[in-house]
Amino acid sequence: MGWFLSLGVRMVYPALLPRIRMTYGMTLTTAGALLTALWLAYAFGQLPAGMLADRVGEGRVMMVSTLVSAGTITLVVTAQSTALLFVATALFGLTTALYGVARFTSLSNLYPENDGAAIGLTMGAGDMGNALLPPIAGFITAMLAWQFGFGMMIPMFLLAGIGIWIYVPMQMSGPAREFLSVAKIRYVLSSIGQPDILVIATIQVLIYCVWQALTGFYPTYLIEVKGFEATTAGILFGFFFALGMVIKPLSGASYDRFDARAPLRVLLVALLVALVILPFTTELWMVIAVTVPLSGVLGYSAITLPYMTGGIPEDIQNTGLGTLRTSYMAIGALSPTLVGSLADHDYFDEAFFLMAGLVVVALAVSLKVPEK
Repeated sequence: MGWFLSLGVRMVYPALLPRIRMTYGMTLTTAGALLTALWLAYAFGQLPAGMLADRVGEGRVMMVSTLVSAGTITLVVTAQSTALLFVATALFGLTTALYGVARFTSLSNLYPENDGAAIGLTMGAGDMGNALLPPIAGFITAMLAWQFGFGMMIPMFLLAGIGIWIYVPMQMSGPAREFLSVAKIRYVLSSIGQPDILVIATIQVLIYCVWQALTGFYPTYLIEVKGFEATTAGILFGFFFALGMVIKPLSGASYDRFDARAPLRVLLVALLVALVILPFTTELWMVIAVTVPLSGVLGYSAITLPYMTGGIPEDIQNTGLGTLRTSYMAIGALSPTLVGSLADHDYFDEAFFLMAGLVVVALAVSLKVPEK
């Protein structure tokens, strides 16, 4: 439930972006910058979130994340200016960041032999949130206003926080011996600097940039370029994430059974083909067909994240993964602003070719992925 909300509400932003733009008079570049603020704050929250989880326990951190997120959503829906909206959005990104690292390491420790499948199933729950919450929020927005589309999430976050407090163990990995020191920093950097982790982290950076840009602007692209109604675009966006509910568990299970290399390359090839074809689609049925392989971008992390998590020593697992997540998310968070700027200059289609180029590089790097 926690990840269902944490990720699902962040995906409500792209679905409601056209209405938010109208309310505040934003250009596409400014709208992209709003998404960058959300994801950059989420990125910078990863490392302190990991350190806190190592120190006080994963369950406590996830509980605090969900409870405080209810308050930051309240700030979003009551923002009276663009500047306040940016601040509230960044705060929401920071509070949801607390949840991100702890859920991975807790699952890796609870299911050490099947961590890929466990993480894939949990990420599939996030995609359930992505599939359901944006269309529901879009419907409520069409009936009332976008603020109500966000506001419906507040009581859900509160209930999730209470549920975690009651049912989730507060500490699931070995507690850290020290909070922060020069020795620990060196230990963390040497652990995540291993060649196999660096190779998979490079792929993570490249495809995360694609993920950010694609999910941030897919509904807007369908409305602005393909001429679809906002409701149709919202349904297609939900369909995109509904596919993730199947792809992520399958990707995680494939990683457990076949290792990282073959499943990862299959997903990347499917994504590459879809990105190249999408700008040439004209009919609704064609967009639906292309959306299927396009959703391959949702499955790669069920392979890369357990690979990286399993390579980090248990006593610094949260801090190590938090460092990696801060790094690749901070870089990827810049891609929505770039795509928004390209769209403002009538290069929306070309932005998808740029994403395809990043996938080509990731495919080349995947040739260097060692066995698990």
